[in-house]
Amino acid sequence: MTDFLSLSDKAYHTIRRDILTCRLLPGSLVTESELMERYHTGKSTIRLALARLSHEKLVISRPRKGYRIAPVSVQDVEEVFTVRAALEPLAARLAVGKVDIELLKSLEAQCRVEVAAPLSTRIDVFMNANKRFHLTIVEATGNQHLINTLSGLMDEMSRLVALGFNVQRIKPEIKHDHNAMIEAFIEGDAKRVETIARRHIETFQAMTLEKIYATLSKKGTLLPVLPREIFE
Repeated sequence: MTDFLSLSDKAYHTIRRDILTCRLLPGSLVTESELMERYHTGKSTIRLALARLSHEKLVISRPRKGYRIAPVSVQDVEEVFTVRAALEPLAARLAVGKVDIELLKSLEAQCRVEVAAPLSTRIDVFMNANKRFHLTIVEATGNQHLINTLSGLMDEMSRLVALGFNVQRIKPEIKHDHNAMIEAFIEGDAKRVETIARRHIETFQAMTLEKIYATLSKKGTLLPVLPREIFE
């Protein structure tokens, strides 16, 4: 039983990773048999993984057709950034005097590491370090509701970045905001930390939207950045 559960956990985490990095494209339709072949595992294992992913709304069951990978809509993009812009500056302000400065410095350095790997992997490395940087700030608040909400948004953000930057083959570059935020944390300047956090999100929003729209206009690229109702 333990081995079966571990196989299911492995399948769940692998498929989830591929959804968040857009290796499984938003809006695409997959079947259990296709996933069994792709991930070299059995039907029961795949079904358990899909049940968990359905609960997280990362896949949508389509009776007699299979499963649709949760689509990304322009509305989704706007909502993710709207909520981040409201909550992350608040979290940054609440984290002043509590966040581990040395850990932030280490994570910021990891955001800049260049690995000898394909661009998609380098983007994954950047996004993982970037997510840990921002979640370290949120976790320092001790507010579990903020942590849960923003952690979920970070996962959705991974898909948006993969959708825009991976297809355009450009690595995200925001060089100054993290260090400016660290300096403001060191100085204990809550207002400045909050301002930088908001500016950081707005800058990244503009960059991400630009890349997503460029992806949509790229000839031969089939990416469903459409109203949600089309998929319901």
